[in-house]
Amino acid sequence: MFQKFDVIVVGAGHAGCEAARASALIGAKTLLITQNLNSIAQLSCNPAMGGVAKGQIVREIDALGGLSGIVTDQNTMQFRMLNRSKGPAMWSPRAQVDNITFGISWRKYLENVPNLQLWQDEVVDLIINSGAVEGVVTKIGLKIESKTVILTNGTFLNGKIHIGETNFEGGRIGEESSRGLSNRMQEIGFEVEKLKTGTPMRVVGDTIDFSVLQEQKGDENPEQFSFVTSKIEYIEQNSCYLAYTNDEVHNILREGFEKSPMFQGRIQGRGPRYCPSIEDKIERFSDKNKHQLFIEPESRHSNLYYINGFSSSLPLNIQYKALRRIPGFEQAIIQKPGYAIEYDYFPPTQLKSNLETKLIKGLFFAGQINGTTGYEEAGAQGLLSGINACMFVKNREPIVLKRSESYIGVLIDDLITKGVDEPYRMFTSRAEYRILLRQDNADQRLTPIGHSIGLASEDRLKKMESKQENINRIVCFIKNNSAFPEEVNESFKELNTPSINQKTKLSQLLLRPQVNLELLKSKVPYLNSEINKTPLEIRTQVEECAEILVKYESYIKKEEEIVSKLAHYENLVIKEDFDYHALKSLSFEAREKLSKIRPKTIGQAGRISGVSPADISVLIVYIGR
Repeated sequence: MFQKFDVIVVGAGHAGCEAARASALIGAKTLLITQNLNSIAQLSCNPAMGGVAKGQIVREIDALGGLSGIVTDQNTMQFRMLNRSKGPAMWSPRAQVDNITFGISWRKYLENVPNLQLWQDEVVDLIINSGAVEGVVTKIGLKIESKTVILTNGTFLNGKIHIGETNFEGGRIGEESSRGLSNRMQEIGFEVEKLKTGTPMRVVGDTIDFSVLQEQKGDENPEQFSFVTSKIEYIEQNSCYLAYTNDEVHNILREGFEKSPMFQGRIQGRGPRYCPSIEDKIERFSDKNKHQLFIEPESRHSNLYYINGFSSSLPLNIQYKALRRIPGFEQAIIQKPGYAIEYDYFPPTQLKSNLETKLIKGLFFAGQINGTTGYEEAGAQGLLSGINACMFVKNREPIVLKRSESYIGVLIDDLITKGVDEPYRMFTSRAEYRILLRQDNADQRLTPIGHSIGLASEDRLKKMESKQENINRIVCFIKNNSAFPEEVNESFKELNTPSINQKTKLSQLLLRPQVNLELLKSKVPYLNSEINKTPLEIRTQVEECAEILVKYESYIKKEEEIVSKLAHYENLVIKEDFDYHALKSLSFEAREKLSKIRPKTIGQAGRISGVSPADISVLIVYIGR
């Protein structure tokens, strides 16, 4: 029935979709297997893409030639650039998306990708021979051969759903879990552990009194995620809202603690520290008398709202009672309960830097199976696993992104060197070179890489090159031209920044915190004329990048110097079969950790927990011989 494939992808969440599309487009004959073709790319938790650091990841996926950014743009209900009041390293795009049409868009794209076939079934076993994967076995008894396999099972491996004292098997509410595969992986020799995550209830919009909530509108001039999406003209931007819990709500929730699966020990897996359930927040932050909630629309095609910040595994009657004590929700009707889900994952220290397993050749893991949380983190891993499975098939060098060139590089390096003891979520603080890894320059950093492997198109590359040329031109103009006192002093007075007495370089004026490019453009006609030479479709991107490069030039140069200084050690290769136990100068813990993780470089070794600077010095001396 099936011919032999190059790549089989198991699971069609965000990781699986990006993986399957990437491997097929690069030239690998690919099969995507999922339990339900109607649940492709589900937004199981909050109906949004992006956010702090996560928005940077979506931009990076897009820059490499992935699809998450384009699909997000096509289904955006509201767009906001977060942290505009902070420096550009913190600016992060976020979009509220239509949960119904998002998955439909993904499916349409996948069904039209050359070399890609979809199949509805469940994978229950792997075909392994001589330490290499050779295919999969499905629930209906099919044995399908493949040169590589990518597992992206999400929360479905031995997934168990908890609502109060009720628990039952499931990967998502209403969908079956995958039982056999996880047990089989343990038999093969993989380390398997458990994590926990959760989701809030969905509430009928007509039963919410929005008049007492704080409205949160989208940006007046919304941007888009993809660097190739034309400027989005929104007919409508749907509002989100803010609500708050109170002491009465907290007291009601405490009534359910005795039946909480988390507090009573029925959930063994550790949950996300940075996105805790509402009961966990009340327990951990008992001094706070209120918690902020984000009320977000699910879709333009339904009347449901997602209560972001109110994730819970408490009994449904407690969820209901507490919800109705929140101002605006006195008459609220729940359509889908909040619940916790416990699932198996494989500690990612079992992976190589290309996301291939160390134990089984040709077997790759991506997404929540590696202990991460978030659509964006999953999509990034899926994209890289799909690329590298194809590189494996073609006997080409894998694509391994550096920490200094992408958040995706930070993500994967963190996973394989440090592992996880809770669901891993990306934050800007995890990156050492945040000013270099901005959301605005992801295409300049990564599109040449995506193009070199055949994933980013020629048109995408040319657009990036045009953008770069225009940025360079405008930066040069700003550095070499001046403004006159009569042009800017009136505005400077209004901004409470000192006037100028003589013509002054535009670059010097732009260094002032109160002054931005938009102001100078409006007051200096020749600057405006120069900027208007930029094609309209990329003008906003070009202006943003040019302003950042001038305004933050010293910070950017400082980080570039640090990267350059550390590059030698970062790239100092350690042989794969290096015998750490023979090097007695290393601490015992370092020998154990290094032998287990097998870092590729000195830089990677230095980021392993338990490996001290003294241990690294020993390695440098020994390897440098």
